[in-house]
Amino acid sequence: MADVTLDCSGLNCPIPIVKTSKAIKKLDSGQTIEVLATDPAFEADINAWAKRLKHTIVEFGAPSQGTLRALIQKR
Repeated sequence: MADVTLDCSGLNCPIPIVKTSKAIKKLDSGQTIEVLATDPAFEADINAWAKRLKHTIVEFGAPSQGTLRALIQKR
């Protein structure tokens, strides 16, 4: 279960990454954020962002049609 959920459905690049960056800054190290997005570029974007900032993608999937879900642990 995530500490915070961020719904970025309907938003296109780069807004989901911008909102995720702002939200994760409020978390403590080790806490998790669940991000929901519908942007087709979200998977590539969130993976590159997490790798660059050394956060961990704990889980990634598509729990419902058209929606992508990333569970990210703050470094």
